[in-house]
Amino acid sequence: MMNPSFWQGKKVFITGHTGFKGSWLSLWLQEVGAIVKGYALAAPTTPSLFAEANVAAGMCSEEGDIRDFLHLRQSISNFKPEIVFHMAAQPLVRPSYDDPIETYSTNVMGTVYLLEAVKQVGGVKAVVNITSDKCYENREWVWGYREHEAMGGYDPYSNSKGCAELVASSYRQSFFNADKYHIHGCALASVRAGNVIGGGDWAADRLIPDMLNAFSNGRAVEIRSPNAIRPWQHVLEPLSGYLTVAERLYNDGPEFAEGWNFGPRDEDAQPVQWLVEKLVQQWGDDASWYLSEGEHPHEAHYLKLDCSKAKMKLNWQPIWGLEETLGRIVDWQKAWLDGKDIKQHTLSEIKQYIAVRAGK
Repeated sequence: MMNPSFWQGKKVFITGHTGFKGSWLSLWLQEVGAIVKGYALAAPTTPSLFAEANVAAGMCSEEGDIRDFLHLRQSISNFKPEIVFHMAAQPLVRPSYDDPIETYSTNVMGTVYLLEAVKQVGGVKAVVNITSDKCYENREWVWGYREHEAMGGYDPYSNSKGCAELVASSYRQSFFNADKYHIHGCALASVRAGNVIGGGDWAADRLIPDMLNAFSNGRAVEIRSPNAIRPWQHVLEPLSGYLTVAERLYNDGPEFAEGWNFGPRDEDAQPVQWLVEKLVQQWGDDASWYLSEGEHPHEAHYLKLDCSKAKMKLNWQPIWGLEETLGRIVDWQKAWLDGKDIKQHTLSEIKQYIAVRAGK
């Protein structure tokens, strides 16, 4: 379980800090007193959580492409971080069909460039490589995938995440090997989470943002895969796991340098239609949905993570159920629509989450 006081004064470097998850992580680290530097392209959407919550005000924010190795290495060298979170990615399935080169170059070679920069610069004690539950070879099993299962992926996005996992594994064995930890002093872990949702996500072609956008504008939302089952979880759940892993890597080194799953409780792996109907109910105001017609690119029907290892070895488990999560998303969106101070609203949610987790 993470210890907020651990982060006070720690120098933390985040790639992809302008994205949805990156913005939440940046605010959390600011809240617990870390010294944070981010390296990323401009925020991928307008509006964005990064802009709306003025995330850059509490950190050093540098614009750069993860594929620009010399710039990335110089950025890390100048900052001299102790801990690195690698989140920069092309994060969506459907755009990966439109531009697979962009997806692979960002998600695979971007990981290579980040890990190579860390290796060359030195001085980093902990690296957390963030991938996705979709890195696994999906066999449509009804049970959860465990960390040792085969990497794979049908579509270019999912496959690129499997490739990024293989890159991390190779670097862990070749350059950050546990047997030589006394020489390099760096511990590398990979973390995999399910369908992350929360306030401030405006990504195109993603279920919750599409629904909130439609509801906010008085439109019915189009749903294309009502029976697909996903492991839905609030964004703060996996982030708490990432922070916990980083602490253990920092304090205990290679003992925790491996893959980790962070997913919701079994009952929160629900069909799309269940989630849609719950969100319609929570939003009110005659919100509605309809089934999309026509053909769509292949997407996994069922995907679930087994998080037993994180529960046993990290004392981590999810604390917010899906209904509470949906309620918080609705509250966040309506606060934003009402023009409230969204940075304070987001920080308040982080504080509430920390308090609840501390009481577990």
